[in-house]
Parts: sequence; C-alpha cells; structure tokens
Amino acid sequence: MPFDITKSRERFPALRQDQVFLDNAGGSQALGDVIDSMTAYLSKTNVQLGASYHTGTQSNTKYEEGYQAAARYINAGRDEIVIGASTTQLFMNLASALQFKEGDEIILSKMEHETNVKPWLFMAERLKLKVKWWVSSKEDGLKLTPKNLKPLLSPDVKFVACTHVSNILGSIHDVRAIADVVHEAGALLCVDGVSFAPHRQIDVKAFGVDFYSFSWYKVYGPHVAVLYASHSAQKYVKPLAHFFNPTETLEDKLGFAASNYECVQSIPQITKYLDGAFNAITEHEGKLQKILLDFLNSRSDITILGSNSPDSRHRVPTISFTVKGVNSKQLVAEAEKISNYGFRWGHFYSKRLCDEVLGLEPQGVTRVSMVHYNTEDEIHGLVEILKKIMP
Repeated sequence: MPFDITKSRERFPALRQDQVFLDNAGGSQALGDVIDSMTAYLSKTNVQLGASYHTGTQSNTKYEEGYQAAARYINAGRDEIVIGASTTQLFMNLASALQFKEGDEIILSKMEHETNVKPWLFMAERLKLKVKWWVSSKEDGLKLTPKNLKPLLSPDVKFVACTHVSNILGSIHDVRAIADVVHEAGALLCVDGVSFAPHRQIDVKAFGVDFYSFSWYKVYGPHVAVLYASHSAQKYVKPLAHFFNPTETLEDKLGFAASNYECVQSIPQITKYLDGAFNAITEHEGKLQKILLDFLNSRSDITILGSNSPDSRHRVPTISFTVKGVNSKQLVAEAEKISNYGFRWGHFYSKRLCDEVLGLEPQGVTRVSMVHYNTEDEIHGLVEILKKIMP
C-alpha cells in the first residue's frame, strides 16, 4: 500500500498529547512499533548476546536482524556498519582509529554541527596533521560545492569531512559530486547525514562516500546511531577491539559492545515503516516548508538563513531565521507563553557557522524543524502565532 501521510500520525503515541513538535531536528518522536518492540525485548529476551540457550538464541537473532536491517536500509554490507550511542561518539571512535602520516592534510567545514569537526581536530592533534578550513560564502548561497572545495585539494589532502544537510540552513549538499572530486584528489570523504536522514532515502553506494553516519533518534527510533565505512576505507582503520576478539567487521573494529541491544533490535520497525515512503514524505514536507517560507519571505524584518526557496530539491524543512530588533530567545519565549508549539533558539552546536560565517548574535537563530508527521494546519497555526508576537 502507498505510504499514507495522514494515517502516519496514528503511529506515534507522543502526538496524542497537547504539544506541537517543531524541534524535530533535535530529535524526532518515536514510532509506536519501536516502543512496543523495545518493551517486548526487555520483558522477554534481555540477556547477554552469544548464549546458546533458548532465550539467548532469540536475543542473538533479534540483534542480528537489527544490524541486517540497518545495513540494507543504507545499501551497505553487514560488515560495513557499526551501531553506537550517537553520531558524535561513533565519529570519535573512528577518529581514534584512523591512521594517516604526520604532515598529511585534512579539510574540515565551518558549515557543520560540531559533531563533524571536533573528532577530526582530535585526530589531527593525535597524528600531527594539518587542518584546512572549507567555508562557503553568502555569494555561493552558503552551499558546500566541488567548486569551493577544489582550491583546498592537493595530493597532501587525505581526508575531507562535510555535512549532507546543515542543521541550521536546511541546505542539501550534492555529496556525490563532492565525493567525486575528493576521490580524484586521492582523499577519503566523511559525511554527517544526521539532518538528511529523516527526510530522504540513504544510499551510501550511490553517494560514493567512504564514511557516513546518522542517528536513529532523529529518524523515528531510539537513541542510537549508525556509522558506515566502506570496505576500501576500512584499511585505514586500526581495530580498537580486545586483542583476542575478531577484527573482520566494522563492528569488530569499533563496536566496544556499545550497540544497545533493545535499540538495535528495534531498527527493523523503522525501516519497515519507511519502506517506499520518501516520495510521499518529500512531497508533504515541501508543502509544510512552503507555508512557513511564504510567510517569512513576506516580512522585510525577517532574515532567512539559507535558501528562501521551498524547492524540496534543494532543502529540507529545517528553517532558521532572525527577526530585526527581536533576539531569538525572546521570540521563542513569547511563543511559548501563548501556545503549545515547541520550537527553539540557539546555535544548535553549529557554533562556527553561526559565529564565524553568519556573524549572528549569541542567541543565534530561531529554528523550526518539521517532519512528515507535522500537518499543514499546524504550520498555518505557527504563522498566526508568529504574527501575534512579532513587532
């Protein structure tokens, strides 16, 4: 059956309460099937992996089914993924394991959530690597592109990191085109897919990336994340496992027994729910962002950070803005006084972007982040609230 946007709301228990959730880029609500699955696992099969007795084999099977579903979902091999606590933690694990030569160069972006910066600065310090900074100007539409990357590339560059979608700007970067120029230069590409994953299908092979990570708690699931590393890229990864353990898979190399059992085994519920859904999701989310962007564009005192176009080919419905004469913290506080709408202010861990690229005040932006279970009525309601609280 085709994915039914209207009926999808019925699948999320949290949506039955008196709260409008518009902070979804910080974390989406959990699918009811995920909640039920985790409850059932903890109630009946919560034992240590590896046992041969009956309940142990059930637990082993459920855990493995979770890994297999996660790998299929992103078009990766089972041995090319590891599941852990968060994207930040998985990148820190990877940064501890990657091996380059002293003096090699890496390129980092200032358009990022700090998740995709700090681990690599840690790696650069550990290995004595040179760091180059990749910045997109407002003239470039604040987009990371092969054109503004190429001047930084050289034979000495061995690693490049960038985001797929900015968690402030909502802009979708062409990671396939970026991957092609990175590989032409002989380097590896690592992509933070956290803000892309709730809105579009992921195919790491089509993207051409070497490393890719996102968090399932932004994709209607529990608080765990997945990291992909291609077979070819794994030769740069030194296993961090106990000396007596196998080191064949990425989980072997970087897992640290951190693949939370009840969370991992719930992943098939997410992938089943999203199977064949993204065309409908993209169309619906395009309608949501158009409602809000049309209002924001109509006001001369509002600055939209990122594209002001509702075209779903170029952005997702994570929309940040500032209002002249009103700081972002104050705006959110006023909305909370008169409504049950939940959205937020701040830099959202993209502090280099907010401070150094956008030159914003300490309160940062007001951010409204929508997903497919939000309704057009909710966004029309938000517009009315904003009209009331703005000068």
